[in-house]
Order: sequence, then C-alpha cells, then structure tokens
Amino acid sequence: MTEEQKKEDENVVFIGNKPFMNYVTSAVIQFTTKKKDEVVIKARGKFINRAVDVAEVARKRFLEDQNIGIKDIKIDSEEFENKEGKKVNVSTIEITLSKK
Repeated sequence: MTEEQKKEDENVVFIGNKPFMNYVTSAVIQFTTKKKDEVVIKARGKFINRAVDVAEVARKRFLEDQNIGIKDIKIDSEEFENKEGKKVNVSTIEITLSKK
C-alpha cells in the first residue's frame, strides 16, 4: 500500500460485524477530532443497510451541529469466488459524507 492509499483510507469506515455504534463513533471522530472534510462509509452485501444506518445516525444525531451532508452515493457490484470456488456477485455501496 502506497503512502497516498494509506492517507486516502484514513477517512474510510468499512462496515462489518462489529457493534453498530463502533462505526458511528468512528465516522464522528473523523469529522470532530481528526478534522476531516469528508468521510466515506463503505459496505458490501448484507452490511449495506447497516452502512446507510451508520451514515444517518452519525449525521442526524451526532453531527447535526456540524452541518454534515451526503455528498455522494455510489453503488456497484464485485465478483469474487466463494468458499466453494463459485463466482458470486456481491453489491457494494460507498456513502460520502462531507461538510457543507
């Protein structure tokens, strides 16, 4: 991973199995403590709904005084091999939150 990719990944929150509030806290900290202008919330498959919830809770409950909005939403799909070696498509989402 290049230095530029590391910097780029600093403001990305990848959604997975951890407790919901861990992701909300991570997004909020990016804006408040680390003074980022943008945070990207990324998820795949069954975690897409959780990514939407994280973005909305962070924005409406914790960052309402920060004037944070949704800048962009990207949806896509990725192909990969599952455990059985079968090619499977999985949906992906990227929600970009930014200061207005």
